[in-house]
Amino acid sequence: MTRFTSRFTRRTLCLAAAAACLTSGAALAAEPIKIGLVTALSGQSALAGEAITRGLTVAIDEINAKGGLLGGRKLELVRRDDEANPAKGVVAARELIFKEKVAVLFGGLDTPVSMAIVPLVNQEKVPFMGPWAAGTPITKNGANPNYVFRVSAVDETVDKAMLQYARKTFKSAKPGMILVNNPWGESNEKGLKAALAEQGVAAAGVEKFEGSDLDMVPQLTRLKAAGADTLFLVANVGPSAQVVKSLDRMGWKVPVVSHWGPAGGRFTELAGPNAKDVHFVQTYSFFGKQSPVGERVIKSMMAKYPAVKGPGDITPAVGVANAYDGMHLAALAIAQAGSTDGDAVRQGFYKIGSYDGLIKKYSTPFTPANHDALGADDYVWAQFIDNRILPVGLTTN
Repeated sequence: MTRFTSRFTRRTLCLAAAAACLTSGAALAAEPIKIGLVTALSGQSALAGEAITRGLTVAIDEINAKGGLLGGRKLELVRRDDEANPAKGVVAARELIFKEKVAVLFGGLDTPVSMAIVPLVNQEKVPFMGPWAAGTPITKNGANPNYVFRVSAVDETVDKAMLQYARKTFKSAKPGMILVNNPWGESNEKGLKAALAEQGVAAAGVEKFEGSDLDMVPQLTRLKAAGADTLFLVANVGPSAQVVKSLDRMGWKVPVVSHWGPAGGRFTELAGPNAKDVHFVQTYSFFGKQSPVGERVIKSMMAKYPAVKGPGDITPAVGVANAYDGMHLAALAIAQAGSTDGDAVRQGFYKIGSYDGLIKKYSTPFTPANHDALGADDYVWAQFIDNRILPVGLTTN
């Protein structure tokens, strides 16, 4: 081989290598950033999963319209159905983490499912954002470092709000608890007992039921005999409806102050006419005067989903609102990290300064000591009026 040929060959190889690097770099820049979602997409809580999906989708559309993240990479939502089952939720989360390589994983409605996923995400160093499940131990899980963040209600804070609301609205002096027998119920039993002790209020009693139970009359009868003047209800859609129907069968008209489980699906259809008597906590309502962000989200929802004709069709509102803000905060964390590396994104959450969100204007929403972006001041109380979730006291024509 001549010297010229050798130089030519080397030059050709160098040019080819450079071209390959450029091609590889361009492909990397164009590679989407996958956002995972594990939630109930079927069954009684499917409406909640759809609300979370829509909130994420509207936020992702906004981010992508502005050029995406990390030099033009677009966001892509990848969903899996957990069927409200913890074991299936873990399988779905593993698939999204190991196969889809998601940068951030979002959870769904059910505390037991999220609690089952928490050890996995902390082990694999994948940031996990909770837009609904409110169990206190989800974020306060003892891990260091902790990869779990949340834009949602928190049981121990909601429990204080439930007691405050019951005393103010119904003059409650002896509330009783009717709770689902799972980790979410346990979380709230602990929080409610602490809230009652702090205020020096004695509970009439604590009764539990299984999520598949169809008759809670025996438990409710014991609470009535104990003198309960208000019921604190903690359960998702189906069992909450069964509590209301059991009260109907007893003919017991007692105020029901609930966590937000009834908002997650077909509650009015399942519970019947007295569904309207249940007052429950929310983090957002699309009714009433909206901020510019709220007006923009309503318009986006109406444009993207033909069935959405106005605020009453954006339901459950908390699923949409929490997921929307959670996605924007996760995007800011990725931008702060400058990569999709899990630990870098985790630290990126702590570097978020202010963000003008849908629920509120956030200022340093996360710190190493606090992974919950919402507090007690961010809650509103609602009820079903004409099958619509409205702030208490607000009616529609």
